[in-house]
Amino acid sequence: MSVAISVESNEISQKQTAVSLPSLLCQQQAAYQQNPLTSYEQRVKQLRQLKAALLKHQQPLIDALNQDYGQRPAHDTLVADILPCVMNINYTLKKLKKWMKPQRRHAGLLLAPASVSVEYQPLGVIGIMVPWNFPVMLSVGPLITAIAAGNHAMIKLSEFTPHTNKVLTTLLGEVFTVDQVAVVEGEADIAAKFSQLAFDHLIFTGSTAVGKHVMRAAADNLTPVTLELGGKSPVIIAPDMPIATAVERLIFGKSLNAGQICVAPDYIFCPENKVEEFVTQYKQQFQKMYGKKTLSNDFANVINAAQHQRLISWLEDAQQKGANITSAIDAPLDKESRHMPTQLVTDVSEDMLIMQQEIFGPILPIVSYTSLDSCVEYINDKPRPLALYIMSFDHLTQQHILAHTHSGGVCINDSVFHVAADDAPFGGIGESGMGHYHGHEGFLTFSKAKTVLKRGKLNTGKLVHPPYGGWIQRLMLKIFMR
Repeated sequence: MSVAISVESNEISQKQTAVSLPSLLCQQQAAYQQNPLTSYEQRVKQLRQLKAALLKHQQPLIDALNQDYGQRPAHDTLVADILPCVMNINYTLKKLKKWMKPQRRHAGLLLAPASVSVEYQPLGVIGIMVPWNFPVMLSVGPLITAIAAGNHAMIKLSEFTPHTNKVLTTLLGEVFTVDQVAVVEGEADIAAKFSQLAFDHLIFTGSTAVGKHVMRAAADNLTPVTLELGGKSPVIIAPDMPIATAVERLIFGKSLNAGQICVAPDYIFCPENKVEEFVTQYKQQFQKMYGKKTLSNDFANVINAAQHQRLISWLEDAQQKGANITSAIDAPLDKESRHMPTQLVTDVSEDMLIMQQEIFGPILPIVSYTSLDSCVEYINDKPRPLALYIMSFDHLTQQHILAHTHSGGVCINDSVFHVAADDAPFGGIGESGMGHYHGHEGFLTFSKAKTVLKRGKLNTGKLVHPPYGGWIQRLMLKIFMR
């Protein structure tokens, strides 16, 4: 495992073992204690330097992610990894002064004369655990908010993106010293040790199964956690929605990064009499975007052989259990190639693996329905998803589904793009996660909201001191106990 920034050179320079992770945390904690409340000017300077470094390293990041995937479109990296970080910094710079300002609160007559305010104090050292699917956005994104709140950070990068990790380490080393932001690499054993550190807050992005282990490890230190997990995010195509329009609104969300997104549409509820039309429309629109018989390089690879084999085995499981599989291009599926077009699966049943686990790839089951309420019941019988997509122009239908389901977030007549809303929280619910880290809610997540009550020379608090039963105390109780 490498911790790759030295204080002297800000370059990759030394190897660390799991044993040294606690010492690295101690180093960061000591640095934080030397300056526990960084100024607005210091935070703005760091954010501007981070933005400049991101823009400077655009092409190296694009090239590195292409290497890690074996094929990843530059546009996917720009739109889904780099651009959200730049926009996040720009938004944060506009709002930060207001976020940092102490808030006056109402003290009330009982506490008069006194003032009450809430001050937002950095927590200390934030741990950030990053997955492989968007290693830039899901490392730098939380870091932006952590820095805005005045914290230091340790970042555990995925072992499946080594080329990207190298660029990120260089990029961050140009802005921060190791006692401000440290990068940690390593496999599952290092990730486990990382999650056991006594951070002041730990944010994990990944699977629900691993998220449970992370939360257990954090519990030993009473470390608060933000868990950005996943699950099966459904799309409901209401009867009023034209199928061609529904496909147009969801296809990019399923195709971006080959569907390897925590909020990608996982399965479709389609009116029973429109399933065939859906398959036809999906193929037509997919082929316009990515090619008719040969998949273009505008579509990403599945990240590695293990993930690819998992997807192939799930398709075989579905086929053996009676599903029909249609490729989105007019060519047979090459089971040896990780450049895998979306596979549309009809006649699905709940005993199929694709209907039990988050797919996280270019497979799209289509569930037919006759009653919209049956879709709502199905969703409510399952773990609450990270995202829910409603395809309907009917206001009553939209409101009915919103009111009767729970999910981390919702898009109406679109998919995935709600994650790009800088001025709104993003997070899961139940098995899809807990907490938020976007926008103002993210600033609050990485801050301690500290209540400060202040009195002057007049002390009315002594009025409640013993001996009890005096006339002032009786009067106070009579006034306020009503």
